[in-house]
Amino acid sequence: MERSISFKPEHVCSREINVVVEDGIVKDVRFVGGCPGNTLGVSTLTKGRKVEEVIALLEHIECPRSGSFKTSCPQELAKALKQAI
Repeated sequence: MERSISFKPEHVCSREINVVVEDGIVKDVRFVGGCPGNTLGVSTLTKGRKVEEVIALLEHIECPRSGSFKTSCPQELAKALKQAI
């Protein structure tokens, strides 16, 4: 079963993360805003992986630009994926 979500990240450069998950596998990830090379890299590296694997890999990554909020675009993607399952 395919599930698409649109997630509004907080305290990062990206304004939106759109995710498609099918049968527990990440099918597509698209960031709106953020650092283009980094977000494209994260999107490419997560496609085809199990949702749980991606969450485990990304949920503790912090970006120094997030200040005291201690988050990142990859970490916000992990939050989005948690909503998708």
